[in-house]
Amino acid sequence: MTLHSLLVANRGEIAVRVLRTAHALGLTTVAVHSDPDADALHVRQADAAVRLPGAAAADTYLRGDLIIRAALTAGADAVHPGYGFLSENADFARQVQAAGLTWIGPPPEAIEAMASKTRAKELMRAAGVPLLEPVDPATATAAELPLLLKAAAGGGGRGMRVVRDLDGLKEALDAAGAEARSAFGDGEVFAEPYVEGGRHIEVQVLADAHGTVWALGTRDCSLQRRHQKVIEEAPAPGLPDALRESLHTAAVAAARAVSYRGAGTVEFLVTADGRPYFLEMNTRLQVEHPVTEAVFGLDLVALQLRVAEGAALPPSPPQPIGHAVEARLYAEDPAQDWRPQTGVLHTLAVPGEVRVDTGFTDGDTVGVHYDPLLAKVIAHAPTRTEAVRVLARALATARIHGLTTNRELLVRSLRHPEFAAGRLDTGFYDRHLATLTTGAPDPTPAALAAALAEAAPAPGASLAARLGGWRNVRSQPHTRRYTDAATGTAYEVQYQPVDHPGIRVLAATPTLVTLEVHGIRRLFHVKHNSNKTEVYVDSPPAFGGGTPTLGAHTFTPVPRFPDPQDRTEPGSLLAPMPGTVVRVAEGLAPGSPVAAGQPLLWLEAMKMEHRILAPASGTLTALHAVTGQQVDFGALLAVVQEETPA
Repeated sequence: MTLHSLLVANRGEIAVRVLRTAHALGLTTVAVHSDPDADALHVRQADAAVRLPGAAAADTYLRGDLIIRAALTAGADAVHPGYGFLSENADFARQVQAAGLTWIGPPPEAIEAMASKTRAKELMRAAGVPLLEPVDPATATAAELPLLLKAAAGGGGRGMRVVRDLDGLKEALDAAGAEARSAFGDGEVFAEPYVEGGRHIEVQVLADAHGTVWALGTRDCSLQRRHQKVIEEAPAPGLPDALRESLHTAAVAAARAVSYRGAGTVEFLVTADGRPYFLEMNTRLQVEHPVTEAVFGLDLVALQLRVAEGAALPPSPPQPIGHAVEARLYAEDPAQDWRPQTGVLHTLAVPGEVRVDTGFTDGDTVGVHYDPLLAKVIAHAPTRTEAVRVLARALATARIHGLTTNRELLVRSLRHPEFAAGRLDTGFYDRHLATLTTGAPDPTPAALAAALAEAAPAPGASLAARLGGWRNVRSQPHTRRYTDAATGTAYEVQYQPVDHPGIRVLAATPTLVTLEVHGIRRLFHVKHNSNKTEVYVDSPPAFGGGTPTLGAHTFTPVPRFPDPQDRTEPGSLLAPMPGTVVRVAEGLAPGSPVAAGQPLLWLEAMKMEHRILAPASGTLTALHAVTGQQVDFGALLAVVQEETPA
């Protein structure tokens, strides 16, 4: 069987990545898109595109009937599901095959066998793979704590909760079930022991229809936020050879147990004392597959397509070479509970010898409906030390304008002593998030650069314009006021045409300011976007001493005369982002007493759920949010009147 045309049933960076290989193999490609994605990069790069009317995933990328109809209409003869959405939906795989199309993935029976984590564990027990035994939440005791609640039908961290006390078990079960039902259409949740200090290790497998199963090394994916991976690497550092071989053997046994075919991943939890336990099998391509590709010199998407055409794999895979590390660049603010960001991505430029998988280009909009992943940045080098160093520098010198990102967190994580030493576990961010998100560089030089750029005349301006912002006689200093978008802190900078305390102005244009800061020459790239000014410092020094940090700043100019109507009633709870109200606390109504920190409602945005908490103890005087309501950024959700101290 020979494939000619491929429909990619996905969006974003994975759709772009699959399209790239399909084009290299000479295939004609078809994209599908929701209305917000009508001009997305994957749509622009495909040979043809079919609209899926609507915005929500449930109405578009999760509508298997519409995707199959699109494939048939566009003349595709195969469907690649990417990851997420319908990639692990056995019914969709069967429907694709029933329509006469080739499914680029494992047999539906294998997907079904591994789709429920509870059923998958039964299969693995029969195959002799070590397991963490499930715990019945109805009979759980304090001695069995902490527990990890997991959605039976999904992954990606959705529907997962850690429970450390029995009093919070019921609420956590309800929350995990609600999130799982929203994400996967199945609210089944199970519990298992939560292993403190464990490592998340996985094995990439690839199988053909002729009985060959490859185990393509290990990956360490222990650095996670909200149970979603942030930094991944291959091979997993520091594993004893015996443990590595046992993981390979168990992964191959798992694949053979379900007659697997294609690319898949078997995930394990390795305890601090080196005992491995099966977690789950992902019957699809993983987000972090590029690190395995880099180390083994393979294209896993190309191999998926060849296996689907019936080709046989060689008896054994190639030998691995070197080390690879991947960082996921998200539009989110780690210092604000990982709050996702939306808006226009004005610039995304990552320098250096790294691979960048992205679904965005300059000027694209990051919306509210989907995951806020901007790009995956991958470095490969002969040693782990070199790969980590190359990746950290590429991220540190990347230019990203328009949105707050986790870029600085990634760089600090890669340069952290624990990470550098390979001491990895899933509690890394629980221990270090506070220190990794504080101690930003002094923004004063960047604010000064913003003011100088604003005052600088454009190239080719008239003599009068060129002299307008500059005086050859020392007078009163220029004053400019900004608010730091990240912290809300107000800054006032005063500057003379020739100098500033500790800083010497070397040159200034509307987009580039050169300053000598404490004797070191630095370039400040300035970009004005609507009501924001963004400044990026090339190779910034450690202003104030300490470990060098990034010089990325976003400022909001403060108007001279604030709008008198710009006031908010005390105790108002405003939506921190656009999203959907998915739950309101049971029994909550105007007049209800509330306690400080009590969850009042839950807002879902960009595949993540966010709790809206009472800011103080008092009385709920107004409730404007209802379940299912779409809200804009800054929308008034509720008002809490703080109780008056006796």
